[in-house]
Amino acid sequence: MFTGIIKQVGSVASVVATPAGKRLKLWVGPLAARLEVGTSVAVDGACLTVAAVANDEADFDVVPETLSLTTLARLARGDQVNLEPALLAGQALDGHLVAGHVDGIARVERLERSGSGVVLRLAGPAELTDQMVAKGSVALAGVSLTLVDVQPGRFSVALIPTTLELTTLGKLSTGGALNVELDIIGKYVRRYLQQIAGQGAAGGLTMEKLKQAGFA
Repeated sequence: MFTGIIKQVGSVASVVATPAGKRLKLWVGPLAARLEVGTSVAVDGACLTVAAVANDEADFDVVPETLSLTTLARLARGDQVNLEPALLAGQALDGHLVAGHVDGIARVERLERSGSGVVLRLAGPAELTDQMVAKGSVALAGVSLTLVDVQPGRFSVALIPTTLELTTLGKLSTGGALNVELDIIGKYVRRYLQQIAGQGAAGGLTMEKLKQAGFA
């Protein structure tokens, strides 16, 4: 489990194809001191397991499914990535609950300067935006953010100067791709309501069905 609060911006030292997918070697800097084989790290929002660690670098094996569903397949030597080690029991939850399970990919449509910050406008599959709520939480490239506006196939977030400085989001440009993880609590609530209200039946999830189930 993670919080979406980035602890280190790392960089790709090498990418090697393997029978099981790819092996990423990342420069992780000071984070190396708290990593060991088997521990979890969110790399641009995707939960990976440490396969080896030495000095200030760590290796991760990335399987084909992860490569097909995330931006990790695009990584090349020298690219920067957001890093967050797994949350320890008793640590403050400064962002929101993030599982490291990427739900899809969004692309940057434009960046709008707003004072010292930036409003980031993105496009993504409708199945992602259908599960978003304005002022709710979302993780982009592993960063915990608050949704500003949500429309079918489009959404926006506001980036404060600290986020721009301490994560890779400060280097975004139009067309850039970002891993998206929806709010985990929202996903479970939506799924539960679908089951209770009979989402599979004709008409889908309606206000009348919510009323019948006692939710409205």
